[in-house]
Amino acid sequence: MTTASEKPDETEGESHGHGHRDVAGGWLRPAVFGAMDGLVTNASLIAGVGGGGGSQHTMVLTGLAGLAAGAFSMATGEFVSVSSQNELIEAEVSKERLELQNHPDAERRELAETFRLRGVDADLADQVARQLSAHPEQALLVHVREELGVDHEELPSPVTAAAASLVTFAVGALIPLLPYLAGFGSLPAALILAAIAAFVGGGLVARITNRPFLRGAGRQLALATVATGLTFAIGTLVGAVTS
Repeated sequence: MTTASEKPDETEGESHGHGHRDVAGGWLRPAVFGAMDGLVTNASLIAGVGGGGGSQHTMVLTGLAGLAAGAFSMATGEFVSVSSQNELIEAEVSKERLELQNHPDAERRELAETFRLRGVDADLADQVARQLSAHPEQALLVHVREELGVDHEELPSPVTAAAASLVTFAVGALIPLLPYLAGFGSLPAALILAAIAAFVGGGLVARITNRPFLRGAGRQLALATVATGLTFAIGTLVGAVTS
């Protein structure tokens, strides 16, 4: 008779399992890219115009125009690029599906060879390839993963990518504008606020990807500093020449 202490732990299997975050949804890359691009772009624009002696009205107009133009440009670019990539993958999947229909034996041997190259014994590889080939859609899924390196059933959404890019670019671009919109027309205040946002944003992205906070924060701050410094220098030079 088995006592309670001798019973297998029914939660053992559950505790062993683990989950993964969604890495194929297509939102993280455009969201991060949009936020950082919006921040650096508008901080650089404001630095350049401010270096050239632009008024507060000019700074606000420039910043808002840059926000709107950049956000819609980023969204359009993401939608077109993701759509084109998906269409290319779908075309290759259709080609692979035709190969499976017209040359099933050759495709089965190709699949068996793939398994052998991954260390599976030849007999077992052939057996698995035969079993998979009996289910065309499963065979197609394996062929596409091995040959194209993607899962054609989990392609990123162009709409999701475009929306993530548009929203986060606008948010990032708004940050260096906040002092001017609040009536406090100070270029140093705008750049300090942008620097803080770049530091924190870079650190948070690093933590999402399990990298050190300070490493990501420092890298993003350095890149933003270089961009704004160059545009400020250009604006100052142009202002000095044209004044």
